[in-house]
Amino acid sequence: ETYMPHGGAGHRADQLATLELLTHETFTDKRVGELLTELTPLEESSDAQSFDGSLIRVTRRDYDKATKLPSEFVEELSRAQNAAHFAWIEARKEDDFKSFQPHLEKMFGLARRAADYLGFDDHPYDALLDNYEPGAKTAHLKTLFADLRNQTLPLLKAIQAKGDATDYSVLERPFPIEKQRQFGLEIARALGLPEEYSRLDVSAHPFCTHFGPQDIRITTRFDEHYFPTSLFGTWHETGHGLYEHGVSLELNRTPLSGGASLGVHESQSRLFENLICRSKPFWEHYYPQLEHLVPEVTQGVSLEEFYKAINRVGADLIRVEADEVTYNFHVMLRFELEVAVLEGNLKVADLPEAWNAKMQDYLGVTPPDNAKGVLQDVHWSAGLIGYFPTYSLGNLLSVQLYNAAEAKLGNLHEMFRTGNFAPLLEWLRENVHQHGRKLLPHEIALRATGKPLEATDYVQYLKTKYSAIYGL
Repeated sequence: ETYMPHGGAGHRADQLATLELLTHETFTDKRVGELLTELTPLEESSDAQSFDGSLIRVTRRDYDKATKLPSEFVEELSRAQNAAHFAWIEARKEDDFKSFQPHLEKMFGLARRAADYLGFDDHPYDALLDNYEPGAKTAHLKTLFADLRNQTLPLLKAIQAKGDATDYSVLERPFPIEKQRQFGLEIARALGLPEEYSRLDVSAHPFCTHFGPQDIRITTRFDEHYFPTSLFGTWHETGHGLYEHGVSLELNRTPLSGGASLGVHESQSRLFENLICRSKPFWEHYYPQLEHLVPEVTQGVSLEEFYKAINRVGADLIRVEADEVTYNFHVMLRFELEVAVLEGNLKVADLPEAWNAKMQDYLGVTPPDNAKGVLQDVHWSAGLIGYFPTYSLGNLLSVQLYNAAEAKLGNLHEMFRTGNFAPLLEWLRENVHQHGRKLLPHEIALRATGKPLEATDYVQYLKTKYSAIYGL
């Protein structure tokens, strides 16, 4: 993603396919199943949340799912993912959906086959969703998203009706890339990302990957004429990295290591990106440093004007650059399209038209091209179908966790004003990070916040913050 020459893609696809095949065949060997059976008495006698009890339970769950996928399918999927990914990079760059369409048709076809292999009771999407958010169901998501849509749409309409005289040009003033990197990384370190265990690189789409809690690698992308892309992208991925770094070392190199789900993971990235780094107290501390670093960017712009600019609400075409109020509409759009394709109610060839229609319906805008529309995200090229809903689940959980932490720690904004993020990070490590995969997503939400995941806290957060910004 960061250093491989473009021409190496084919060789890399072969290597990864071989590794995926060997890993799958080793893990699904019948001897593993026999060992798990032998461990049943230990599991039954162990506390459900103990290391032994959790390790056996989670490994058995992974084994049961893996054994449902034929080895030849796993190898085929790996090859297709790699080919589709590099085809997507070129298609997005050239705004050429037609060249990517065959790859996308293959990825959706493979996704449907995977759903059939894994099995489902109500909907094929359930089988795919469970890979990213264990226990989640399509029917529940439809209800949850409808509630979220109904509660946030009036706020969006009120903001749009209010109008906005804020000057957003500060966001597009030339900001040298090296200084963007310097500022973004300095704050990532202040948030808690340790220099000795992490690094920042550049990729076509920002991401975080890890090779254990002490090897965290994040990426971002730079635009000299729109600095929020890199800064908030870096801090978003920092949240992911802090989660992985906080997983207990006791769980390292076991199936329990890593985040509980992508929704829980996204709650961390959105918490750091938005609840911390888009808050006014955060910038009360860091805006003077930004003024010193790039006076040409901040000249004539007050802290209040800057705060409003970075929190503007608008019909952005790009999901990763969308504001907090409209972001979930981007996610719901993708969820609905994925479900429609899997159900056979929408052809892949018709995705660009369907995408544009939903953008117009939800946000009142139509992408000028496919690069800013259906081709903008990396996920479908990687076969990550069933992934997108976790972004909104993460949004909801981020505020629930934040509110629970504040109830325990006191006023977090007062801490942010002095650049003190350690108490919040420690609370998150204790209540979320350290557990890795020992707890299911709903168990983390219930234990940490005292209630199941719902839209109430998030909607109230949006109403309070944006009513103040827009004078509603």
